[in-house]
This record gives sequence, C-alpha cells and structure tokens, in this order.
Amino acid sequence: MKSTAVAAPALALASTNVLSRESNRPSSRWVSQDGTIKIGLLWSLSGHLSVIERPSRDVGLFWVENVNRNGGIAGLPIEPVVIDARSDMKTYRSGVKELMLKQNVLATFGGYTSASRRAVMPLVTLNDGLFYYPTCYEGRECWQNIICTGPIANQHSYDLIPYMVKNYGPRAYFIGSNYVWPRESNRNAQRWLEDAGGELVEEAYMPLGQDFFDEILKDVRRQSPDWIFSTVIGDSDLYLRQQYIEAGFVPDKLPTASLTTSEMEVKMMGSEYGEGHILSAPYFQSLDNPTNHRFVEQFLSSPYGESGVTHYNMEETYLSFLYFQKAVERIVEAEGVAGISPANVRRYSAGLELSAEESPEGAVRLDPDNFNNWLTPKIGKFDRNGQVELLFAQPDQIPPSPYVLYPSRGRCRADGLHLPDGQIVKAAS
Repeated sequence: MKSTAVAAPALALASTNVLSRESNRPSSRWVSQDGTIKIGLLWSLSGHLSVIERPSRDVGLFWVENVNRNGGIAGLPIEPVVIDARSDMKTYRSGVKELMLKQNVLATFGGYTSASRRAVMPLVTLNDGLFYYPTCYEGRECWQNIICTGPIANQHSYDLIPYMVKNYGPRAYFIGSNYVWPRESNRNAQRWLEDAGGELVEEAYMPLGQDFFDEILKDVRRQSPDWIFSTVIGDSDLYLRQQYIEAGFVPDKLPTASLTTSEMEVKMMGSEYGEGHILSAPYFQSLDNPTNHRFVEQFLSSPYGESGVTHYNMEETYLSFLYFQKAVERIVEAEGVAGISPANVRRYSAGLELSAEESPEGAVRLDPDNFNNWLTPKIGKFDRNGQVELLFAQPDQIPPSPYVLYPSRGRCRADGLHLPDGQIVKAAS
C-alpha cells in the first residue's frame, strides 16, 4: 500500500487532470493520471488526543489496504495522505488546507473533538471540499460539506440519562472538558435529567489535557451525588479515572456514565479502572454478531491492530470509509470517472445504507437531509476484562435530530438550514 505522510503542511494549488493518457477520455481532477484517488487522514498521532485518534488513522490504513488488495474502488486505487494534527487546532487548519489544496484529496477523514471539526469546516466549505467526521458530537449544526457517522445527542444521552436515574438515583454530578461538545452535551443531558425527575448537583469543567482533578473530586465527595456524568476526553479522561480510584470512590456506590470512555481508554488504564462503569455508544467490541466478529479478528490481526482493542470511535470511522466507497462506486456507475468530485460524493451518499452484513454495529444509513447516521443506541457496563456487557439497546434505528433542543431553529436539509420564515442558511451552527 502506498501511503503519503506529510510532516509540515504547506499551501499550494493542485493541478487539474483533463484527460486520462491511457484512455484519452475525460477524467476527474480528483483522479490522477495513473488512476489513483487520494484521501486525507487528519488525526492526532501525538499530543493529548492521540490516545483516541491514532487508532482511527490505523483503521483507515486497514481499510485502504483491504480495498486496494481487492482492486480499489471501481478499479481505482486509493492513496492515503496522513497528517499528524498534533492535538492542535492550528495544525488541523493547516493540515486540511495542505490536503485539499496541495495534495488534492477527494475527501478528508478526521477529527475527534468538536473544536477540531469547527476549526476545519470553514476551510472545507470555502474550498468546496468534503470532510468525514466519524465520532459522536453535540449536533446543532447544518453544514453542506460534511458527513457525520457518529451519534448525536438524541442517539446516546437521550437514553443514557433516564437509564441512570432509574437504576442509580436522581442526583447527578456533571464533569466535562472545557469546550463546545461537553458544554452542549451537558445542556442536552440536563434537559433529559429534568424530564426524568433527576437533579443536577453540580457542573464542573476542566481544560483539555488537564491532569489534576483533586478539587473536583473533593467537591463530589462533599455533595454526594448518586452518579457522575463524564464528558472528559483524551488524556484527561485517564487522569480522572485514576484519581477517582485513588480518592477511594467505587462504581458500586458512585458509578460514572460516559459517551466516550471506551475500550481503548480502559485498556490503557487497566481494566480495574473501567469495571462497573457505564458507556453509551452504538458499538462495543463485545457485540455478538458475525460481522463484528470478522471485523475484530481481521483488524486486530492486521499490521494496524496495535491498539489491541476495537471501540466506538474506530468503528464509526470504519463506517465512514464504507460509505465513501459506496458513494464513489455509485458515481462511477452513473457518471463514469469524470463524475468524481467532493460534491458528488456527498450527493450520492444521501440515503446510503450499510447492512448488518457490512456494519459491525448493525444496520445503519445516512440521512438524506442532514447526512448524519441512523443507528441503534446502546448502553453497556464494563466488566473485569475491559469489555462491555450490553445492558440496553433500542429495538430500531433512531434518526439523527441535530436540532432536538432547538426545534424553532428550523430543519436541516441537504442544501442548508431551512428556517421557519422560509430562508435557507448555509453552513449553519
């Protein structure tokens, strides 16, 4: 597999291929003279976010190798261009410009925090590119140059919060990293906590990368909640979990509920730091179905399975590549290679479905209006082996509702946010 790693992003205009030398027929500027399609992989391979982002890069390379081994997409090989975002928002921005304007990628896959997504999206929109954001986020956006394959608020915390109230008690303490996703996620969670008859004891935020939670945990002890809702991410999540144990807390008496503490973080900390805690996500490594068994076995036995586990973010990333592949195949079948473009990839992605034989988490599909995933929310508890025991799953796919708390804003459709007065707002946040 050919892979291009870019260390120092720079800005330059990409050349346009007009004719394919081999066939002398019109081609696409996003397909090279030798028939190769470039894609960008923009994740943090260093810094405090690398613990969760590096495995997404790995599953991307895993998918590329498998696709190329089987002849490419519609006969077109894929070349990944890898940039280390370094857990730094400026590097995300310079990286996505490098990928679009110099490397001429058809699409970029990347990001984990909502801060990184918001850092790149204005640039992707300005250059009419395409960005796949494959993780959970808060919703409340309607951008026309993005495809999101992870759950949004009405697909995880909507079920998680009343589950915690019913099974553990009404009093909750919210702890989050200090940026848009935890704050907006907690706004949703607080609404559903109130609806479930619960009480928000306290809400505390710490900077990304924070490694000291002593004062917050002292306050937790003083206020004695029934459970903690954590939206702490990256390295900070590891520190919080370790200091929770050091402070003498135990999940039998004070469990944590999370949308992001996955098998990956638990493996890095040790299973004793996860046992008994709750996770809401559409995917767990332990899901018992043939497609997931095959995915786990093939990925972990591949050269890219260094993580030693699979988890929700990695699997949602995998789904984004499967959707991309299907969209390109649709384009070539309908319009030929000349039809390949970022705009067409998104257009042909509307309503795409992945069956239970393709998706490790079960059948999913892309909403044709807001280009988020229809998926099946699940809740589980970590066991002593660092795996998740399934406790609850919705019986059917749940549609994504980006503006679930803001119905008066309007409706997100493929061409923009349709306001109640009939106006259409592009790239709405």
